[in-house]
Amino acid sequence: MPQVLPSFSSSVKLKYVKLGYQYLVNHILTFLLIPIMLGISIEILRSGPRETLTILNSLQFDFIQVLCSCFLIIFVATVYFMSKPRSIYLVDYTCYKPPVNCRVPFSTFMEHSRLILKENPKSVDFQMRILERSGLGEETCLPPAIHHIPPTPTMEAARGEAEMVIFSAIDDLMRNTCIKPKDIDILIVNCSLFSPTPSLSAMVVNKYKLRSNIKSFNLSGMGCSAGLISIDLAKDLLQVHPNSYALVISTEIITPNYYKGSEKAMLLPNCLFRMGSAAILLSNKRRDSRRAKYKLVHVVRTHKGSDDKAYKCVFEQEDLQGKVGINLSKDLMVIAGEALKSNITTIGPLVLPASEQLLFLFTLIGRKIFNPKWKPYIPDFKQAFEHFCIHAGGRAVIDELQKNLQLSAEHVEASRMTLHRFGNTSSSSLWYEISYIEAKGRMKKGDRVWQIAFGSGFKCNSAVWKCNRTIKTPAEGPWNDCMDRYPVHIPEIVKM
Repeated sequence: MPQVLPSFSSSVKLKYVKLGYQYLVNHILTFLLIPIMLGISIEILRSGPRETLTILNSLQFDFIQVLCSCFLIIFVATVYFMSKPRSIYLVDYTCYKPPVNCRVPFSTFMEHSRLILKENPKSVDFQMRILERSGLGEETCLPPAIHHIPPTPTMEAARGEAEMVIFSAIDDLMRNTCIKPKDIDILIVNCSLFSPTPSLSAMVVNKYKLRSNIKSFNLSGMGCSAGLISIDLAKDLLQVHPNSYALVISTEIITPNYYKGSEKAMLLPNCLFRMGSAAILLSNKRRDSRRAKYKLVHVVRTHKGSDDKAYKCVFEQEDLQGKVGINLSKDLMVIAGEALKSNITTIGPLVLPASEQLLFLFTLIGRKIFNPKWKPYIPDFKQAFEHFCIHAGGRAVIDELQKNLQLSAEHVEASRMTLHRFGNTSSSSLWYEISYIEAKGRMKKGDRVWQIAFGSGFKCNSAVWKCNRTIKTPAEGPWNDCMDRYPVHIPEIVKM
């Protein structure tokens, strides 16, 4: 009789063979040490206590040798602990939740587009097609100045948006952590496209009356991956400044960057980018190790700016009518894939278990020596991480990473739902995603989180965090009023 269902016996056996292989390789030292310790114990028991004492008494120790040995052990231990990097803890973070009056449903967005671009109906149709396939929902938000017809992207309006999103996030963070402004030692603000004078970091210093000796930094022009660049900078500063707090602000100001022209490649950001902000408190104080949510394990940065195509794939420029906007190249996904490949090549040896690294090595050797047509082995990063926070830059970005990293729908759920509820909030999107995982009650002690972000230049940056304690579902946060509705089904095309 022909089989109605496929035979699962071979796949089940293969699954258990792989699990057994992973367990064996990852615990190889334990398996080697156990027989040695058993052999020593059996030999001691067989010899008896009298013979064992005789052997110990026969050993003669010189006092000078013992003293030198003790000194050497103490010296090596001191050097080790002095050179060991300080542990960096994420005490807490908050995400800005826009007010309801900033909400932009599809119908409102398209109505405004028709009025603003009434002389360019093709551009309106293009935006509608993009929005239908974007993966965004009906509750994403734009700043008040963009709601005007036509938009009023003045400097005053841009500063007003910056104050609204940044100060709200900081206020919530200081209330949650009971940190006073005078306790902050390091301040880092990243905002790619809005860089006023005085800087946004100076605006924060002025608002909260931070100390005069604070080490403040303002990062601009570094795209959606600037949030992890800020974390890396804070990590380096906390290594050289003991007993310190670092406040990191990640945001993107939308007001001055709304494109009012008709170039299709420059209309894409209008459809995807939405307002948002995140405030993160980092510490290198040992007493914060208990209350901190996460511990920073690795930060890996990849920059492909030496390649001309990569450098220009996300480019701010003027169109033929002199209107400024962000041009997104058609090669963006290919370049992002190359940057991701370089990044995971670096981060893989740091996080993957020995079993995955050996399989990758054997496959690489086999392709080089025996058959170049062998399918390359893609490491199973699910062995290294429990949670994945992929930058919610767009539906295509999430789809490609899910496919290339062989992730399940649950692994990319936080990214898809963040894109649906808040849109592309640039560098702060990673924190909305981790907040989603916490709101679902999925973050347990010991869980490892991989944050992946892409940015202009072109850059791909990764951060690895380890959860310090099981995190209860927060009573407040950006998801508190809608978590019962998520996850939602996101159709391929939303007809308007």
